[in-house]
Amino acid sequence: MLKKLAELEPNSVKRLFARWSRNEDLRSWTSGLIGERITGRRLARLGPQWKVLHAVQWASGSDVDHLAVGPAGVFAINSKRHKGKTVWYGDRAITVNRAPTRHIAISLSEAQRIARVLTRHCGFSVPVKPAIAVVQAAKLTVKNAAPPVLVVDAEELARRLVGMSPVLSSDQVARIYEVARNARTWERG
Repeated sequence: MLKKLAELEPNSVKRLFARWSRNEDLRSWTSGLIGERITGRRLARLGPQWKVLHAVQWASGSDVDHLAVGPAGVFAINSKRHKGKTVWYGDRAITVNRAPTRHIAISLSEAQRIARVLTRHCGFSVPVKPAIAVVQAAKLTVKNAAPPVLVVDAEELARRLVGMSPVLSSDQVARIYEVARNARTWERG
């Protein structure tokens, strides 16, 4: 066991110990980080027409889990790790093991904020679609014909985004990505 611990990078050791911590906030943060890393690996499958940023930092200290820019548009993606739980998405809400969450409202608000910032800096309208990548849920059920937020199993995320109809030219993708990867873009939101 000690040999295996010694082979891990320092952050891996911290995450390992955090899983068994009695501190609920630390365990929750660690679980979220694991979910974000899994989603990030899935987004790496998008292909060369897509540009992806991870952990985009707002000046306030909060961050956007993932920002994907490609032919199908701009997506603000929140990773939600609900390992072994039942996730249900109805008309306007997501429940996890029947408990309501604020995932939809938060995702909608975040996408609107990102759209305002990107539009201001790009010089043209940049709609941003909110998405939630559900990670390691036992079951995900989506019961909404036209959901305001794309809710998808993280395993299916890249396939779903690539399969959408194009709405941006390659020049628009390049410009939005150039603006989005500039840290100064996010200083005032």
